[in-house]
Amino acid sequence: MTNSYWHSETITLKPRSRGFHLITDEIHSALPQVAELQVGLLHLWLQHTSAALTINENADPSVRTDLEAWFNHTVEEDTPYFTHTFEGSDDMPAHIKSSLLGCEVTIPVADGRLQLGTWQGIILAEHRNQGGSRRIVATLQGKA
Repeated sequence: MTNSYWHSETITLKPRSRGFHLITDEIHSALPQVAELQVGLLHLWLQHTSAALTINENADPSVRTDLEAWFNHTVEEDTPYFTHTFEGSDDMPAHIKSSLLGCEVTIPVADGRLQLGTWQGIILAEHRNQGGSRRIVATLQGKA
């Protein structure tokens, strides 16, 4: 590939409350290098086991509220057979939720823009009551 381009950096997100948070603008602001690519991929890797990344609805916040409600209903805290409980009742459920959603997303880039659909956004799913700041390794590769 001529004009091959690679860029990697770690983006630190501010601490957030438990829930599903739209972070598209933060990712975009942290990576002005996206504008340099004709074609490529942006890979985002969350370096945590109690939060997750997903692509979903970016317009109606009730979708994010409903996702949080569904996950809390499906993976309940204080489940009696959980043995990993020394970090709090939200910890083991957070690990399970993270495993269900995953810690990475890959987004195509074309003509200097992320190729998210009209109603798609990058979402951080914070599964801990107090998860703290979160780190995402962003790797951008393609043709400039």
